[in-house]
Amino acid sequence: MLHDLIIVGAGPVGATLALALCDGDLDVVVLDARASGAPGRGDRSLALSHGARLILDRVGVWSAVAAGPGAVTPITAIDISQHGGFGHMRLDAAEQELPALGYVVSYRALQAALDAALARAGIDVHYGAAVGEIRATPAYATVAAMQGNARTEVSARLVALADGSGDIAAGIARRRHDYGQVALIGKVWPRQPHRGIAFERFTPQGPMALLPEGDHYGLVWTTTPAQSESLLALHDAEFLALLERRFGAGHAHPAFERVADRRAFPLHLDYARSVVGERIALLGNAAQALHPVAGQGFNLGMRDAFELAQELLATPREAIGSRDRLAAYARRRRRDRVAGIAFTHGLLGIFGSDAPLLRWPRGLALTMLDALPTVKRAFTRAMSFGMH
Repeated sequence: MLHDLIIVGAGPVGATLALALCDGDLDVVVLDARASGAPGRGDRSLALSHGARLILDRVGVWSAVAAGPGAVTPITAIDISQHGGFGHMRLDAAEQELPALGYVVSYRALQAALDAALARAGIDVHYGAAVGEIRATPAYATVAAMQGNARTEVSARLVALADGSGDIAAGIARRRHDYGQVALIGKVWPRQPHRGIAFERFTPQGPMALLPEGDHYGLVWTTTPAQSESLLALHDAEFLALLERRFGAGHAHPAFERVADRRAFPLHLDYARSVVGERIALLGNAAQALHPVAGQGFNLGMRDAFELAQELLATPREAIGSRDRLAAYARRRRRDRVAGIAFTHGLLGIFGSDAPLLRWPRGLALTMLDALPTVKRAFTRAMSFGMH
C-alpha cells in the first residue's frame, strides 16, 4: 500500500505536522520509537516563542497544555546584558503589544497533549517502531523499522523525518561544528518571585540564561567541559555563590536560595545542507540542531512543521513528494532557516569572545537596540515569528 506521507517521529515537531494535516484528505502514517504512552525525553523544559504558541493554538493543543498545573510560564520580559562591559537591553511584552514574549513549557505536558490530540484525531501512529533505514526511488520512499523483533516496511510518496539527527537520510550532506563547550543546566530558586522576567547574560565563557519556570528559574550556563566538571562538583551553596558573582557582576540580578538537578551536555551546531532529498523532507533537529542561545532551535522546527503542512495541503495528491514541490518547500524555508542558524552562530562569535576590542561595539549594539523602538520591534518580531 502506498501512503501519501510517513512521518518519522511523533515528538512535538512530527506530531504538529500530523495535526496540521488533519483538515486535508491525506493518508498519513506516523512511526515513533517510543512505547505507547511513554512520556519521551524526561521532563525538561522548552522555550516557546509566541509564534510557536500560535501554531499549537492552530492545531488545537495549546489550551490543553496551558491547563496543566505549572506546565506553562509566560515570559513577560527579557533582560539582556554583557559581562565586563556596558550595554543593556530589555524587551517587554506589553511594550511590544504581545501577551508574552514567549513561554517556558514542560516537555512532558506538551507531549502528553500532543499524544492525546493524535489519538482524538484518529491519526495512524505506530509506537515502538524504531526506524533504521529510508530508501527512495523517483516514485516513492520506503521506511524500514523494527517493532519488537519484527521488521516492517512502509512506503509513501513522501517521508518527513522529524526525529533523530537526520543521519539516516541518505544522500543529504551535513555540516557539524563542535563549539568545544557544554551547557550546564539546572533549576535555581530565587529569593524573590521572578515575575516572568528572563535573563540572558553574555560572558567570555559563553552565554548564560535564566528562564522563569513555575516558582523557579531554569538555568543554562555555557562553559568549557573542564569547568563544567568543577561546577558540578561544587556544594550547592558554593555553586549558588559563584552563579551570583558570574551572572550578576555589574548588573542587577536575582539572588538565589536553592539549586537542584544540575547536569551538563555538549554543544554543537549540526545541520543538513539541504532540507529535502529524493522523496524526503527534514524537519526540526533532523534538519538543524542549534546552540541553545536565544532559544531558536525548537521554534524553528515548529515552523518547519507548519510550513510543510501548508505546502502539502496545497499540493495535488499525485504531486506529493515530487522534486518540484519539495524544491518549493525548501525555498519557502530557506530565509527563516538560514537566518536562524546565522543568528545563533553569530551571537556566539560576537558575544562569546573575551577580546576587549569587542566589548565597546557589543555594548553599543545592545544600547542602540534598546533605544530604537522600531529596531527593537523588528528584532522581537524576528525572535517570535522567524524570518519570512
